[in-house]
Amino acid sequence: MSLKPVNVGLLGLGTVGIGTLKVLSRNAEEITRRAGREIHVTHATARNLSKPRDFDLSGISLETDPMAVVSQPSIKVVVELIGGVEQARRLVLAAIDNEKHVVTANKALLALHGTEIFEAAQKKGVVVAFEAAVAGGIPVIKAIREGLAGNRIEWLAGIINGTSNYILTQMQEAGRDFADVLKEAQSLGYAEADPSFDIEGVDAAHKLTILASIAFGIPLDYSKLSVEGVSQLNVRDIAYARELGYRIKHLGIARRREEGMELRVQPALLKEGELLAGVNGVMNAVMVKGDAAGPTAYYGAGAGSEATASAVVADLVDVVRTLTTDPHNRVPHLAFQPHAIDPLPVLKPAQYRSAYYLCLQAQDKPGVLAQIAKVLAEEDISIEAIRQKEPKAGAAEVDVVILTGKVDEGRMLQAQRALESLGSVNKGITRLRVEHFEQ
Repeated sequence: MSLKPVNVGLLGLGTVGIGTLKVLSRNAEEITRRAGREIHVTHATARNLSKPRDFDLSGISLETDPMAVVSQPSIKVVVELIGGVEQARRLVLAAIDNEKHVVTANKALLALHGTEIFEAAQKKGVVVAFEAAVAGGIPVIKAIREGLAGNRIEWLAGIINGTSNYILTQMQEAGRDFADVLKEAQSLGYAEADPSFDIEGVDAAHKLTILASIAFGIPLDYSKLSVEGVSQLNVRDIAYARELGYRIKHLGIARRREEGMELRVQPALLKEGELLAGVNGVMNAVMVKGDAAGPTAYYGAGAGSEATASAVVADLVDVVRTLTTDPHNRVPHLAFQPHAIDPLPVLKPAQYRSAYYLCLQAQDKPGVLAQIAKVLAEEDISIEAIRQKEPKAGAAEVDVVILTGKVDEGRMLQAQRALESLGSVNKGITRLRVEHFEQ
């Protein structure tokens, strides 16, 4: 006996919304075979219904009021693709209250209000699926939540913002300034008119909040993350890093330590040849280290109409598969059973431990390198490499580049202050972390 089609309400007919309709239409037969029944988008909502769209919407009931779709009795699943936070939160909670399953691509919504949303869904016995919220078409959430369920996750690290990665790639490959590449990224549609969420690390931090919760069974708490962007990086440091055999990448990192969790978004040096160092352009990649599986890697398009739609439709298929499943025996939203979420302590930035890249301007005279080495030695910081660059004609100062051994960030900051207090060293030392993941 064939099961009835599942009716879906789509909130948002933007790039991803239209991409979702295209994938559902083009692959309808394959999707039905996988889901066990047909999936029909019967209702959709958009602010401007007269706007031209690259899809025939004639078979869909269109609304300007998304709440009308959320409250439609015939709809079993609501797909939220409107973005933003407050309106999306109200709509998702209303859908859950109406006992409808939810699929969302909204990482900010989940990073900031996921606990409330998942608790509401648990009480109503409905599913909130969110694969598309992190890394576009890469099925990294499913991989961690299900494929690595037998592992104790040790760390995860990823390039999870395509805009920042595109900018750093262009700065490295073409030697172009940050502002110049940012303008190009905006003209190509890779960056918004206001790019601050991307270039200041906020978007990546929202995604890391979700990934860390799934990987380690910790609460969703965006406020605990340490976040640094890429807007202060310059071509000089990118070039110096490359001379030393490194590339600078913008990373989201979650690492379990005995003392607690490291949760940080930051630019860092990666050794050329490491997997993440070779991820260029707008592509995303995530590495996950499990105690049993070892390092595993997930690579692909982190954004785009059909790449993100791929994840949305995969979530729809999963939701449809679970419609006849006992709500208490489904895969938990955050991988761990709700009562087993563990509020592990999150470390302060001063407790982070890594190697460092330092670039400082020092007076070009005898004894200065010895002074610098003495300061680092007093803080028990080893020097892995040191290079003094050739001074420019007539310049009294020279760039000195240093790679250190691993050290707690608090001790590194003390050393930096001591270096900047030397009369022979200028203030404004560039300090970047050096990371190694393939072990």
